Amino acid sequence: MIERIDSGKRLSKVVIANGFAFLSGFTANGVTPGDVQAQTADVLAQIDELLSKAGTSKSKVVRINIWLDDMRDFDAMNEVYESWIDPQCPPARATVESRLAIEGTLVEIMATAVVD
Repeated sequence: MIERIDSGKRLSKVVIANGFAFLSGFTANGVTPGDVQAQTADVLAQIDELLSKAGTSKSKVVRINIWLDDMRDFDAMNEVYESWIDPQCPPARATVESRLAIEGTLVEIMATAVVD
């Protein structure tokens, strides 16, 4: 069975299939452009909320993909990320630099988690 959470015309924010919750890529909502730490915190709060809706949590995240508009923001983003992630359960992770779709967006994060 496949379950979709918060679906719209183009995408579902979460798709649950085969014991995994696949989260779409998320960017900050209404956060001041230019502040990668505020944007990262906002995105991770969205991810927490959606993981909860999917019946899972950040301790069950198995993969994180992060896109940064500018790799010079890597350390600042990591300060927020490292305070959020469960240090006992770090996921596999990739971080790359990429031009993001919306001007002023500095970070986009996608996650995959196990659902029991």
